[in-house]
Amino acid sequence: MRTAYSVETVRSAERSLMARLPEGALMQRAAAGLAAACAQLLGRVYGRRIVLLVGSGDNGGDALYAGARLARRGAGVTAVLLAAERAHAGGLAALRRAGGSVTGPGPAEELIRRADLVVDGIVGIGGKGGLRPDAALLAESVERSGAAVVAVDLPSGVDADTGEVPGAAVRADLTVTFGTHKPGLLIDPAREYAGSVRLVDIGLELPDGPELEALQHADVARLLPVPGAESDKYRRGVVGIAAGSARYPGAAVLAVAGALRGGAGAVRYVGPAGDAVLARYPETLVSDKGPKQAGRVQAWVVGPGAGDDAAVVAEVLAADVPVLVDADGLRLAGRDAVRGRTAPTLMTPHAGEAAALLGVSREEVERTRLASVRELAGRYGATVLLKGSTTLVADSEGGAVRVNSTGTSWLATAGSGDVLSGLAGSLLAAGLPALDAGSVAAYLHGLAGRYAADGAPMGAHDLAETIPDAWRDVRDVRDVRD
Repeated sequence: MRTAYSVETVRSAERSLMARLPEGALMQRAAAGLAAACAQLLGRVYGRRIVLLVGSGDNGGDALYAGARLARRGAGVTAVLLAAERAHAGGLAALRRAGGSVTGPGPAEELIRRADLVVDGIVGIGGKGGLRPDAALLAESVERSGAAVVAVDLPSGVDADTGEVPGAAVRADLTVTFGTHKPGLLIDPAREYAGSVRLVDIGLELPDGPELEALQHADVARLLPVPGAESDKYRRGVVGIAAGSARYPGAAVLAVAGALRGGAGAVRYVGPAGDAVLARYPETLVSDKGPKQAGRVQAWVVGPGAGDDAAVVAEVLAADVPVLVDADGLRLAGRDAVRGRTAPTLMTPHAGEAAALLGVSREEVERTRLASVRELAGRYGATVLLKGSTTLVADSEGGAVRVNSTGTSWLATAGSGDVLSGLAGSLLAAGLPALDAGSVAAYLHGLAGRYAADGAPMGAHDLAETIPDAWRDVRDVRDVRD
């Protein structure tokens, strides 16, 4: 599992480690990893033109020491000092000894324009409130250049703890981060500024309790429900789908499609789109008697394409089984009704729906995704899966927020969320806790999206059909290990 820690936790771990190491040893470890990553990105170091953008913090020192290593390998290295009087003295001396040169911001734009590589060491992980005007100008110059860009620890101008980008920021091709990932490297909008991320181990001893967790294949493989020799369709779990309307029958079909591929043994459908569901998926158990009379289920999904049927939403919320609430259900489910439930609730809004629930603008949610998902989870006493370019899953009890590492922009298509709802609901019925059900569903959904798109447009029905491919891909990891 990939984890990310807060700035405060990282600083504490660094202080503890530095107390046990010779002075400067930790920075040398970071600089060595940074220089190696730069060299690999360049392919050939000798004769290359490298510009270091150096602020007054420790990551400016990392950049200077790394620049010295690259200069000794024959690169032409120039450090642009934003605050010469506060630049790291040891790193500056090392660069000069290696043959590197130093200048102020004046000629920076021309140097950046001619560079093969720009190393961003302007602001470290403690930077808050955006870049100062002189640094913002450098970030704009970097944006206009054709140089490869490597950020030291994280791109300057992004918030390490929240992923927010309050103004101009450096857009990197590669971010070399030290010790652990920082939340801002995994959450949009900051994530898109980081490019590829390489983690350099510098020996930090980190406590339990990260800010973020990102499941990997092996983590998902351990959570997937797999039937045993004694399993039958009821032991595997039955998921109920209360979705669709005369206007949106397709939402019911797509939610059922996701549910059939999510690990439960059977899918019950309740709603006005029964004929459309049976025409596509005849194995579905269809009822027209409402949720209470549909038969036994281990979890419900309510809301996709439901229109204004508040009575069905209320009936499902009253059930003493896990419930996933999506789409129209989010609008129709009262906060008190959700908070009053004793069984788990998983809510799956996109940014616009989350904004309506929180009473803020969509732009505010997209700008502050981590804070928004935590606020929603706490306010509703539910697990919340906030869909988007980086899907986040937060539990109402706090703890690490899960961030999904799969996906593709082609998933921004009508009905994709309905498939996700059915998939996650099926995992709930199969016995996964809400946090795991949401996280695993998001992971498989994103992976299936990659397979379905394969670089071209897709529809939500294509997505549902590739979930088994994603499932098999993940299972292969466990099969090999076992």
